[in-house]
Amino acid sequence: MAQDETGCDKKMGSSGDRVSDTIIPHLLNLYASRATAADFEIYAANASFEDPLMSAQGVKQIKSAFYSLPKVFKESEIVEYSVHENQLAPGNREILIDNKQRYTLLGKSIEMTSLIRLHVENGKIVRHEDWWDKKPIESRETAKLRVVGRLKEIVRRGSMLVTHAAMGFGKDPSTHSQGPNPSQTTK
Repeated sequence: MAQDETGCDKKMGSSGDRVSDTIIPHLLNLYASRATAADFEIYAANASFEDPLMSAQGVKQIKSAFYSLPKVFKESEIVEYSVHENQLAPGNREILIDNKQRYTLLGKSIEMTSLIRLHVENGKIVRHEDWWDKKPIESRETAKLRVVGRLKEIVRRGSMLVTHAAMGFGKDPSTHSQGPNPSQTTK
């Protein structure tokens, strides 16, 4: 199994060209709270992101989800990962990233394992799921009681909408209003 420059494992699926080689550096920036606007160019305009806490629709909501990380955690990062990439059809791939994430909250280090599932079409992520403890995200289709799954979906959407509003509706940090620049004001 090949390793990248950070020593993380990379496993080749059935395809020859690895789309993940382009996507992974940006994804690492997102999870490490150092995302820039360019890091979100890996997503299709109509992409979705879902984890057990949030369900984001579109790039602006995805930006809000990841730009909120440094507001909650002092540090965050993916510390270990391995990648498996499968070509499902021409231009359509699934990338599975088995990983360990580390977060610092209130001075305590929290580690968790996760399976990041990316569905990619024509080089852009259309669906990004983060399965904590490698367990599928519960929904009305997967829950033992459909009503419980539906309730969890509603809570994830509500959590995302509150986060989206709090984060300036997906604005990049450099575009938040910072008031007039003193060197540009006139008397």
